[in-house]
Amino acid sequence: MPLRTMTIAEAEALPRWQRPESLLMLMAVASPLAFATWMALLNNFVVEKAAFDGFDIGVLHVAREIPGFLAFLVIYILLVLREQVVAYSALMLLGLFTALTANFPTFWGLMMTTILSSVGFHYYETINQSLQLQWLAKDRAPQAIGLIVSAGSFGSLVVFGLIIAAWQGLGLSYAAVYWAAGGACMAITALAWALYPRFEGPVVQHKRLILRGRYWLYYALAFIGGARRQIFIVFAPFMMVERFGLAVHEVTGLMLFNFVATMLFAPVAGRMVRRFGERVALAVEYSGLFVVFALYAGIYFFDWGIVLAMGLYVLDHLLFALAIADRTYFQKIADPADQAPTAAVSFTINHIAAVTLPAPLGLLWLTAPGAVYGLAAALALCSLALAGLVPRHPAPGNETTLRAGAVAAE
Repeated sequence: MPLRTMTIAEAEALPRWQRPESLLMLMAVASPLAFATWMALLNNFVVEKAAFDGFDIGVLHVAREIPGFLAFLVIYILLVLREQVVAYSALMLLGLFTALTANFPTFWGLMMTTILSSVGFHYYETINQSLQLQWLAKDRAPQAIGLIVSAGSFGSLVVFGLIIAAWQGLGLSYAAVYWAAGGACMAITALAWALYPRFEGPVVQHKRLILRGRYWLYYALAFIGGARRQIFIVFAPFMMVERFGLAVHEVTGLMLFNFVATMLFAPVAGRMVRRFGERVALAVEYSGLFVVFALYAGIYFFDWGIVLAMGLYVLDHLLFALAIADRTYFQKIADPADQAPTAAVSFTINHIAAVTLPAPLGLLWLTAPGAVYGLAAALALCSLALAGLVPRHPAPGNETTLRAGAVAAE
């Protein structure tokens, strides 16, 4: 029997485990169980079972990002379904088609399961970002989002540890692991659907696409961040398998270490954003990413080895935790009714480069892998320049340091 609908203010009277922040944490556990397992096994799976090369993996990732590019369509789904219901449905879709991945070990089979699981992942992430901005108070949002990220890393940490143990100790197949991960995602989602009330945000969201000129810096950060992030997601783990020959349990072990590090660092990142502000946090993130990508390029030009590559892989994930600042920057400058439609639009903007870059960069990878990371380093510098335009105290009317009166406010 469905639980009743209640406002965020009314939810304060609920037990702590049943409040909106706890629901966000529970869903944050469900999503990476499926998606991170898919990513952990994908490169070994496509090389061993589908004979992929760099171009094939680039094309597959283009297909994976198309639903992210079309994330703006979630606005029209919200005309008939509540955001919370859309989040649950998206997680179910993600879990189901993650589970089916190994049952279709061909190029076109993987295209199908990848696209459908990606619809679930990207639509969940779009709604999740909107719900965080609506349900979390501005003064607490950075710290709360850090805890939510940490919760997701903890759940994935447990599962990845089991993958390592089972892969070596029990000799499980790809299909068994994908089904376990996808099934766990669906089970947790069903539990959340049954146990939590339907929460109403304090402001009714616009149900149409919105593009506002005063949000231009947020859009620009989303665009360049999507390009830079996509290069890492596609090619860094593929390099571990193709160049250094890491086995499944070794790739999974590296991701396991990532989750431990992120679990510990994400709350620290949230406190850092809250204390020092978005501009400082973003500057640290982008400066660090420039160093990461420049050194990745050096691995190919100077053959610096696997130890450095693995260290950089972990560092990138830690720096990504500081992306909390992107969300809280927008939360501070936005009209509260714009949060859902702008989350959808920003996901689309973020995925423009994600759809267009992997295939041509896959071709470049075949002849000059280091150049791919050189491009990522250049994009990190562009992001750093944009971060300098974020005001120390963002607010409506003080969205960038270029706006009239913003410099004086600094």
